[in-house]
Amino acid sequence: MEYLSLSKYLKETYGQKIYKISLQSGCTCPNRDGTVSRGGCTFCSEGGSGDFAAPLTAVSEQIESAIKKVELKMPEGQVHKYIAYFQSYTNTYGDTSSLIRIFEEAIRDPRVVALSIGTRPDSIKDDMVAALRKLQDQYDKKVWVELGLQSIHEMTARRINRGYSLPVFEDAYNRLKTAGLTVIVHVIIGFPWETENDILETVRYLSGLVPVLDGIKLQLLHVLKGTKLGEEYLEHPFHLLTLDEYKDIVVKCLKLLPKETVVHRITGDGPKKLLIAPLWSGDKKRVLNTLNGAIENA
Repeated sequence: MEYLSLSKYLKETYGQKIYKISLQSGCTCPNRDGTVSRGGCTFCSEGGSGDFAAPLTAVSEQIESAIKKVELKMPEGQVHKYIAYFQSYTNTYGDTSSLIRIFEEAIRDPRVVALSIGTRPDSIKDDMVAALRKLQDQYDKKVWVELGLQSIHEMTARRINRGYSLPVFEDAYNRLKTAGLTVIVHVIIGFPWETENDILETVRYLSGLVPVLDGIKLQLLHVLKGTKLGEEYLEHPFHLLTLDEYKDIVVKCLKLLPKETVVHRITGDGPKKLLIAPLWSGDKKRVLNTLNGAIENA
């Protein structure tokens, strides 16, 4: 089975391998500071889903630090290009002009080919959408907006303390797409109360979006220390997907997606120092080999 992986898309678009560097904007989250709720989503760690991001310093310093780490692993003399990824917390939650200055500092770096901004659908104001479009046009570089949806099911939204309903996502999606911005949606696979059909319903819904969905991230549910979900698991352990169960669901999800939708992720890393379960997810090489083998044979 073939699908459009992120690595393939980037190679076709830019003619070379592109590396992603995780940065911080300094934003918090309306689901943590009381605007929407407190405590955040039940699965989200204190790092705000950005546990691998660079320390919070000036953006130019973050970029230099992150690039040095990448280049240490690469042969000398190669010219590398990067995606500047603002990952932690909600990166459109704040004063638009101040945030745009931060994003512009990243996108104007000649080594950066695209800007990716992780956020929540309920934290995207119209002036932010317009400013991001202007930034994209000014630097002739793609601006990606990554929306944490996780699931279309309202029961799941309540249980994970997501703090917004599906129509809020739909409104943000339509405004971003109308502005010509690239939209990537995050989906979590493995909530213990969701069935396989529930998961596939989420992917079917996303596959039917108009305009077509630009990108998707399929993420295994990680139970992490310091989260509400982690506390629940330690008190009353619940079923989590096995690797075999997960690979079967991923294959079914990929078969549902439009051929134009870029698959940015088919699993994900939980920080090993925080990971409670499933422990098999910590063996990244084994996980990827298993997933890729299943996809090739599907």
